[in-house]
Amino acid sequence: MSQHLPCRDRVPLDDPLELHPLPDSTSWSGSIAYLDRDGVLNIGSENYVNSPSEVILLPNVANCIARLRRSGIRIAVVTNQSPIGRGYWDSENLALIHDRIQNLLLREDKDAILDLILHSPYLPNQNAWARKPNPGMLEAARQLINHAESAKKWSELSMRFAGDWIERPSEADSVMVGDRLSDMEAAKAFGVRSLLCPEEIGLSAVINEIIPPEIQ
Repeated sequence: MSQHLPCRDRVPLDDPLELHPLPDSTSWSGSIAYLDRDGVLNIGSENYVNSPSEVILLPNVANCIARLRRSGIRIAVVTNQSPIGRGYWDSENLALIHDRIQNLLLREDKDAILDLILHSPYLPNQNAWARKPNPGMLEAARQLINHAESAKKWSELSMRFAGDWIERPSEADSVMVGDRLSDMEAAKAFGVRSLLCPEEIGLSAVINEIIPPEIQ
């Protein structure tokens, strides 16, 4: 398992995570929106999104992320990124792509902050626990966000995966949004509700299933 852990941009997986306060002093509900990236936040490509200049946000996605955070929900992006494992480009290029996504989101809505981004650089044939349809990235996201929201020291964090992680918190009010079957399978393996969105529309296609309009 240690050979195939999820990855964060520019820092080790268990590095301290500093969460931005939720808008309007909103308290965290304990819920997380686990979001795939391509086809959910931005336009994807069969040839991958290979540079920051290729990033195009999907319609209204910034407002959707802001609405989630205003409702007390944290945001965790969980994305398969095999181009790293294939040697097409490196992890710093991916970090720059993510910087671009975040900057574009903030241009549209100051509350559209991605609390955490995790990626899997592994090839499909490696069957890494951190690569969807396996749930490793979702497991890591929950533990990192929970720990960041707690008063515990980061030295006390001991991450667990698969059968080694017992006494898990409830995911009853959380959700996984993706545009592929692998996203849905990862959600099922993790035990969280899943919503499949059209890749040409993304998150805005399902936002009202997460936050009903009447309670916004």
